[in-house]
Amino acid sequence: MDLRYTDAVPSDAERATVDSLLGPPPSGWEGGEERTEEDLRWAKGGASAAKDRRDQLLPALHAVNDRVGWISEGALNYICRRLTVAPAEAYGVATFYAMFSVRPRPAKVLHVCTDLACAARGSGALCADLTERLGPAGTPAEGAVWQESPCLGLCERAPAALLLQAGADPAPVALEERGSGGRAPGHGKGRSGEEPAADAFRCSAVLAPATAPAVVTATRSPEAAPTEPPAGTAVPQAGDPSLVLLKRIGAIDPSSLDDYRSTGGYTALRRAFALGPAGVIREVLDAGLVGRGGAAFPTGRKWQATAQQADGPHYLVCNADESEPGTFKDRVLMEGDPYALIESMTIAGYAIGAAHGYIYLRGEYPRAYERLSHALASARTRGLLGSDVLGQGYAFDIEIRRGAGAYICGEETAIFNSIEGQRGEPRSKPPFPVEKGLFGKPTAVNNVETLVNVLPILEHGAAAYAATGTETSTGTKLFCVSGQVARPGIYELPFGANLRELLALAGPPEDMRAVLLGGAAGGFVRPDELDIPLTFEGTRAAGTTLGSGVVLVLDDSVELPRILLRIAEFFRDESCGQCVPCRVGTVRQEEALHRIVDRTGAGAAADIALMREVGQAMRDASICGLGQTAWNAVESAIDRLGVYK
Repeated sequence: MDLRYTDAVPSDAERATVDSLLGPPPSGWEGGEERTEEDLRWAKGGASAAKDRRDQLLPALHAVNDRVGWISEGALNYICRRLTVAPAEAYGVATFYAMFSVRPRPAKVLHVCTDLACAARGSGALCADLTERLGPAGTPAEGAVWQESPCLGLCERAPAALLLQAGADPAPVALEERGSGGRAPGHGKGRSGEEPAADAFRCSAVLAPATAPAVVTATRSPEAAPTEPPAGTAVPQAGDPSLVLLKRIGAIDPSSLDDYRSTGGYTALRRAFALGPAGVIREVLDAGLVGRGGAAFPTGRKWQATAQQADGPHYLVCNADESEPGTFKDRVLMEGDPYALIESMTIAGYAIGAAHGYIYLRGEYPRAYERLSHALASARTRGLLGSDVLGQGYAFDIEIRRGAGAYICGEETAIFNSIEGQRGEPRSKPPFPVEKGLFGKPTAVNNVETLVNVLPILEHGAAAYAATGTETSTGTKLFCVSGQVARPGIYELPFGANLRELLALAGPPEDMRAVLLGGAAGGFVRPDELDIPLTFEGTRAAGTTLGSGVVLVLDDSVELPRILLRIAEFFRDESCGQCVPCRVGTVRQEEALHRIVDRTGAGAAADIALMREVGQAMRDASICGLGQTAWNAVESAIDRLGVYK
């Protein structure tokens, strides 16, 4: 693509899809069939108007990709004319995301997870079997193409596969429930249309655990795919009266607002209105709530800093792009208790003075998208979102923005760029998001688990909340347990419980080799270190990290050098390439691991020394957490587990 438009034209289907999102073209300059005499006499808009439309680039790319299966040059041309975006820039965005294709491909795309949890549960054998049955990955066959994928967030049912089908009338969605759709609102920045209904996000099958015969059958006949189990099956503790964040999952109909309210839903929001914005922030501060994504920054301080900014408007962003391999807690919360997220976002928006919130949702989460879209529509209908929430004179609404397969977009400033229609690359800080975030305005960013913790704080009070856990890690924590355990799933325990207690619930293997805490960006611990307290300060003192709550258990059947190589491949693939330490360092790390994957002792020493030097450079000089943590797991495996000795 060039800075200039080409002669390629969109198909009728592509044009209609873009117009359904953006509305009909207002003039010939913006994609109309022909320029009228009026168009030739004067021009409207300009740089400011074009900038206000730029945030519709990602939804427009999604719309075409969902309808046709790939983004043609003609479709990209048309999108660029409609949004006044240079084709080269739009091409850079379209090629940034793994779920988009700018080359022709079949309408059905099968994503087969080969990441850590699935690798430990046989994804290698699954891919080998699929190669025999369907041909090599990336080769179209029988109207479909399959490809290896990073973590799909289905780790409790590994190995996993996701079949997505484009088209106006694809096969029925293989989910046990369908939401009724619902449309997202505009954010007031010149939006001329609305995001397509949830039905536009086509998922033909979620296959987990996946077997080659089931995958082949679903690929040929998506309607024959097995029904995905309810979200409650991912919670082995379901029904336990001690649960706080997971208490509704598996116990109520997640699509029913009445069920949610009958179990205490919207009690917290009513108390928030009684306390006022400053009172809500004070409660969150007194409760000691810290972020659950891994950084553990005090949530109340973030909200307070955002609320105090004189510039406006303020924005709230929910980071639901959990792409850390082994993490699936936010998916389970959104699928099993979507109204809890909506209520907690409404409270957060009220506290920071925001009228608009965004859920930046992982592109690989079709059921969460449908559940949330339905819940948002129901909440608007019942006056729980909109211009006058609960009759309190507070206006707040929420819009879903889908990611498209980019791990880096889990970084808070990369989310801003992605929503704004730029490549999802992190920004330098300062300025910090609370000062200049989304659209250059004060923004608070929290992940799903952090936000839903606000509900018990307001329902029971800060003191009651802080009484659970430890002095510096208050409340409960969700842990994503996967790998070689008898009962994988999401577990909820008070901070302060140790790793041994958690694994006793999940059923550990007798021949445990190691436990990976915190995912690919985390660290390994040995079987003799299971008394590590599961708190932010406890794991830090033990030389590892709690991260987002990943607990991946590996036994002696797993080849650790291959797992380390997969981690290195993951970081190389997911590096955005913006900064040299990460762009080059992740490649050098992978190259070194390829050289020594089957070597030990003196033969590996030189490459280990090289990786230490490269790893330290990435940690010291990378612009964001991806490069800063890319060496962590490999380093811990070498130092704690004695790999390559």
